[in-house]
Parts: sequence; structure tokens; C-alpha cells
Amino acid sequence: MADCVFCAIVAGTVPAFKVIDSPDGVGFLDTRPVFKGHVLVVPRVHIEQLTDLPAGNIGGYFGLVQRVAGAVPAALGSKGTFVAINNVVSQSVPHLHTHVVPRTKGDGLRGFFWPRHKYESDTEARDYATRIAKEL
Repeated sequence: MADCVFCAIVAGTVPAFKVIDSPDGVGFLDTRPVFKGHVLVVPRVHIEQLTDLPAGNIGGYFGLVQRVAGAVPAALGSKGTFVAINNVVSQSVPHLHTHVVPRTKGDGLRGFFWPRHKYESDTEARDYATRIAKEL
């Protein structure tokens, strides 16, 4: 897609600090990292969100994400990673991208980036589970 910055990074027309460039996707440093070493992994083709990723691409794409999630701690000495995808809401670039953020105990990141909301009861939780399961 001509006006997509991630497509331009994949094509090499916009510079980025790439960590991997493979047939399944490209990984590069986020320009606004949560922590230094925060990598974005994107599929080579323009896909806006996870639900648009063709079934035949899932294994290759998430295999690449898995490789990056293993390389980040090994390279940086972090103890683990936080791996996340936004779909539409909070997705600053409308091109599927997976965040791989280095994590170390005590790094200051507290759980998810949003407040938690408890279910009022098991009945309410069961209702949510039933509604989602019905769509599956």
C-alpha cells in the first residue's frame, strides 16, 4: 500500500533499524519504544489486522514473532518479553504489527497498559464466555 509507512519499511524506501528481513515478515526497532530493544514484527504484505491474516500465513508469521521473542532476551540480557497486538483501537499504523518488548522484573511496566475491570459475578462472566463461544 503506497501510503503505509510499514509497507515502505518492508520495501526499503523508508529507513528502519531492521533486525530481521525474511519471507514471512520484517522485524525492526520501534521508533517510540516502551524499552530499548522494542521490536515491531510486520508481515511483508499489507494486512491491517490479525483477523485479516490468511490462515496459510499464520505459521510463518508467528514463527517469526517467536524467533524475535527468543532473540530479544538473548541479545539484551532481559529476562523475558511482552508480546502484543492491537487491532484497530490503539493501532497507530493500520498494518498488522506485533510488539516484542524486552522485560525484566522491576522494569516499571505494570501488567497491561489499561485498567482492569472485574466481572460482577460468575453469571456475568459466563454470559461473556457464552457470547464469545457462540461466535466461534
